[in-house]
Amino acid sequence: MNQDEMKRAAAEAALEYVEPGMIVGIGTGSTANHFIDLLATVKGKIDGTVASSVASEDRLKSHGIPVMDFNTAGELSLYVDGADESTKFLHLIKGGGGALTREKIVAAGSEKFVCIADDTKLVDVLGEFPLPIEVIPMAQSMVAREIVKLGGTPELRTGFTTDNGNIILDVRNMEILNPVEMETTINQIAGVVTVGIFAHRPADVLILGSESGVKVLT
Repeated sequence: MNQDEMKRAAAEAALEYVEPGMIVGIGTGSTANHFIDLLATVKGKIDGTVASSVASEDRLKSHGIPVMDFNTAGELSLYVDGADESTKFLHLIKGGGGALTREKIVAAGSEKFVCIADDTKLVDVLGEFPLPIEVIPMAQSMVAREIVKLGGTPELRTGFTTDNGNIILDVRNMEILNPVEMETTINQIAGVVTVGIFAHRPADVLILGSESGVKVLT
């Protein structure tokens, strides 16, 4: 199995969590795209979806899957999304695709968060993947200085604007030994919209596609 096939296998396994009449929260990125394509095969079963990005919304609509506004959808039973890194404690780094804030909002408003990935994403310590932080543009330099104090090397994601009209700083050289604490610290820097550490609200289920099939961690 190549990496793409592993992602698809994980996405397929996540379909088992979809129950009749649900409104399903949908993430963003290559693995989430596999889930959207597979969800199209059972779209008559669900009441609708909430998308965490314009890209996912467009893909859902192209399959004729109804997309709802999160404010009117109420609490969701299920949220399915990928990750850039995960530990065995189901703490994640997300935001490689730049949709971290909306992903975090939908995850927070969902009863169950099922994370789908290939097994290369499982790590002992978060931080090898550059940590994305969504920042209000006027605070870019100040936030960057604060991140340097925390030991990270921030870099502006050039030519990229989030769906919320903000910028992203990708932070290298971070060894995130205490994800909950680091998430709190970075989120409290003025000008930070949110950081791509998902530890206060980790995944509930991690489905990993691997060479030998699908592994599920809870």
